[in-house]
Order: sequence, then structure tokens, then C-alpha cells
Amino acid sequence: MRVVLAEDSVLLREGLVWVLRSAGMEVVAAVEDAEGLLRAAEEHRPDLVVTDVRMPPSHTDEGLRAALVLRRQWPDMSIVVLSQYVEERYAATLLSTTTTGVGYLLKDRVADVPEFLDALRRVATGGTALDPEVVAQLLVRRHSDPLDRLTRREKEVLALIAEGRSNTGIAEALSVSESAVGKHINNIFAKLDLAGDDKDHRRVLAVLRFLRVS
Repeated sequence: MRVVLAEDSVLLREGLVWVLRSAGMEVVAAVEDAEGLLRAAEEHRPDLVVTDVRMPPSHTDEGLRAALVLRRQWPDMSIVVLSQYVEERYAATLLSTTTTGVGYLLKDRVADVPEFLDALRRVATGGTALDPEVVAQLLVRRHSDPLDRLTRREKEVLALIAEGRSNTGIAEALSVSESAVGKHINNIFAKLDLAGDDKDHRRVLAVLRFLRVS
């Protein structure tokens, strides 16, 4: 897997390079700002871009805006955005433009190296990875909408879907059978009025409903 990394903190950038290379990934470029990210992505056309949200010169949302530019130019380029704090609007903005090959993770997640690498691989293969803390805040703040129809267990399953978990991963996380997970997911689709036969597509729609970006 070929990766372009953008992070203005030298210490974190070098640490991420070491982690990625130790996992067998090829870091073709490691840059410190959004302009460098756009140039490196155009030059190398990586399989995956990992970028900080806040980078020079203003340290606001340069990294996110660069990520959106890259997805418009190369829709198949997978992107993971890292943030120091939970910013729901960043996750919503990113997922409102695309529903595959994207991730939004807190930088603290890097400390759990196996989990972090698993999230990167999910995104690189066309999946999604949404940080559990973002998911938890979204669950707390939802009131008087179709999500209120869901049971506690169904909300737990939807939260894990939003994190990018497969049915097997959800079953392992909740210590239930995969058939039980399947039933919960079908109930979620029904209660959110998501009709159709394409279950993968409905999973994306359920997450978008969850994020209120549909």
C-alpha cells in the first residue's frame, strides 16, 4: 500500500512514518502542509492519504479542504483525516461528499497501533472508519428523529457500523452471533425506512442518516 502522509508536527509525522513502514506500508511522501500534500498526491497518486485537519498557515481546516480537493480530482483515492479534537462538522463534511474509502480519527487513536492500522486498511479497501468518540457524541445529541425508534442494542450496532465495522467485527465487539447482528441490522433498515435489496448501500445510508448529512 502506497501512502502520502501530511502532518505539521515533526515528532508525530516521523512517528507515523515509522508505524506505517513497520506495518509494511510504503510511505512515498511525508509533508508538513496542505500545499505539499496536494503536490505529493498528484505526483505519487497513492492508495491512501493520511492527513491532519489543521495545518499551516492558519492551522484551521487546511488539511480537510485539501482532502476534499483530492477526492474531487481522484475519487478512488482513499483518505483518512486525523484530528486532535472531536469536530463533528469535519466528519460530516467529509462523508457528505463520498461514502467509500474515507475515515475520520482522533490522533489519540494512533496510540493503539493495531486498531489504527486496522482502520487504515479498512479505508484503503473502500470501507469507512469513524472514530468511536465522534460516534458516541452523535448518539448523545440525537433527539426526536427516526433514530429514537431504535433499541439500545440497535443503536450500539449502528454506532459500530458507523465506525466501519463488518458484521463479524460487530459480533465480536458485542459478544453476540453474526445472525443476531444481521437481525439487528435488518431492524435498523426497517425502522429508518431504508428499503431496497443492496445491504451495503443501505449501510451507507444508515450512517449518513446517523450523521444527518443525507
